[in-house]
Amino acid sequence: MLHNDPIAALTPEVIEWRHHIHANPELGFNEHETARFVTEKLRAFGFDEVHEGIGGTGVVGVLRSGTGARAIGLRSELDALPVVEKTGLPYASRNPGVMHACGHDGHTAMLLGAARLLSQSRAFDGTVCFVFQPAEENEGGSMRMIGEGFFKRFPVEAMYAVHNWPGLRLGTIAARVGPQMAAVDTFELTFEGLGAHAAMPQLGDDPILAAGAFVQAVQRIVSRSVDPQSALVVSLTQIHGGNVGNIVPGKVCLQGTCRFFELGHSDHCERLIGEIARGIAAAHSLNAALDYKKGYPPLINTAAATARAVEAAAATVGRENVSTEFSPSLGCEDFAFMVREASGCYAWIGVGDVGPGEGLHGDRYVFNDEIVPTVLRYYVNLVEQTLPGKDIEAAG
Repeated sequence: MLHNDPIAALTPEVIEWRHHIHANPELGFNEHETARFVTEKLRAFGFDEVHEGIGGTGVVGVLRSGTGARAIGLRSELDALPVVEKTGLPYASRNPGVMHACGHDGHTAMLLGAARLLSQSRAFDGTVCFVFQPAEENEGGSMRMIGEGFFKRFPVEAMYAVHNWPGLRLGTIAARVGPQMAAVDTFELTFEGLGAHAAMPQLGDDPILAAGAFVQAVQRIVSRSVDPQSALVVSLTQIHGGNVGNIVPGKVCLQGTCRFFELGHSDHCERLIGEIARGIAAAHSLNAALDYKKGYPPLINTAAATARAVEAAAATVGRENVSTEFSPSLGCEDFAFMVREASGCYAWIGVGDVGPGEGLHGDRYVFNDEIVPTVLRYYVNLVEQTLPGKDIEAAG
């Protein structure tokens, strides 16, 4: 890179911001210090407006240039995860049991970097909203922002976001029209009856036996009730029951998730999980109680916004390094609510291969700082190409 390249010049400072945020992680809706850090930066950059407390602890910076009426939004996440960090980094988490194990520290720092670059150049015509969202991981922070009137206060034609993506080749960007991330529902199931001494099981019921039967039977939903070419995953993630070695407990609780792209699978899973649970409970003389919660919808990139994102990506890394045809992920992302509301595009930024425990949500996950200049350039290209200044538009 040229020495006078403003992106190359800013990159080391953005990495410093990232390391600071990483060392001071905060969980969803408690990102007070992170939000304060972001707010101070945006004000120092000379933003036209800086709004705090959006959707709890969210921050929105508004940057205007020229006279254009069009507006777009760029979004990153503020929250960390309840993970004990084992990276051994010099800037590792100072908050025990909390870790930026997904890269939100990098996403926030890079969006701040783009904010600084665009506030200095203002080489666009219109409005850009820089959205720093709380509680992406589990609490649905974007849904809360929307519920509190985010899009009425900050009307935009499309929202854009990126996520670092382990396993995708370094130096590549991937975005596809249609589903890029899956929907997710969660459920909690309880089998309850009479406990008994382990030596006299005939005097009670056995919810552990019922739970074992359910773990096996519930997979018929995936293998026998939907088209094999339709993506669906039903995963049991927790089983809790008993606390004494010689007592059959009276209650066992199970938790799990369902992930899919087709919206109809939500009602289908809820119905069949209930039917299977009630059937097994009846066979074991137990009661079954199901609490099924509909979660994040699928993240479906819209055509026009994705076309703009792909053009910006091609200008950033070269068209040969932009992927638009690939299998979506069955992971979930609450940016789905924003795209559903306003259209938009979510892009993956390749960080290369990683080892066990070093991927997203792993306790040895390390954000790849090599992608920082790529994302800064992508955001600048996206804004300047989507909201071209008068001189650029005339030249085109």
